[in-house]
Amino acid sequence: MKLVNKVALITGAASGMGKSAALIFAKEGAKVAVVDIDAQQVRQTASEIVNSGGQALALRADVSKSEDVQKMVDETAAHFGALNIIYNNAGIEGESNFLSNMTEEQFDRVIAINLRGVFLGMKYALPHLIKAGGGSIINQASIAGLVAARGGAGYCASKAGVIALTRVAALEYGRYNIRVNAICPGAIETPMAQRIRKGQPPNPKAIQRISVLGRMAEPEEIAKVALFLASDDSSFATGAPFIIDGGWTVS
Repeated sequence: MKLVNKVALITGAASGMGKSAALIFAKEGAKVAVVDIDAQQVRQTASEIVNSGGQALALRADVSKSEDVQKMVDETAAHFGALNIIYNNAGIEGESNFLSNMTEEQFDRVIAINLRGVFLGMKYALPHLIKAGGGSIINQASIAGLVAARGGAGYCASKAGVIALTRVAALEYGRYNIRVNAICPGAIETPMAQRIRKGQPPNPKAIQRISVLGRMAEPEEIAKVALFLASDDSSFATGAPFIIDGGWTVS
């Protein structure tokens, strides 16, 4: 098992990639704090881990709020005795509007959750990782941080910011044996994607345009990349955006 004796904290763990990562991390031996704004659903994630023989702590937090993030990090370290890994996965798609039609409130909400949430997660986790002698930070970015999307001013800006924050943190904290990387997924079959499609099935022609493999990714495929970055298998990887997009950016 790749994460024995490691403590991991995962935000946005009620569903999608966060939940998949939590289940995989626990299967690989990690003690996992699962965090989400949806307290009921994240308790379900924790129950699944415990029922499979793992150790889990369910916490509710709004990652845009400093006091919530500090509390979730400190409670995780206090409960399990340490913190070795944080996966800042929580995020929203926000409203789709051309820039001149986007309200400041719409823009600010996406930035608050997707970008400030990552900043706060790293800010409060870093002292614990330094105390532990090192660790891994995984930040959820997107190919939207690398390529433009119409109507995505807030989302694209937030994800580009996550990539920049990841690089800065890697530069500043490598001397503490802390690795910091970002995952940049393409199209993934998650509840977020289903909301964007308004419950409709994927359009085969649209899928062909955004994936040379001709399909969307499953959350588990992204979670396995997170596992690689959390484990010692990625011991020399830091400051990098890992593009997992089915070939979207080359098509």
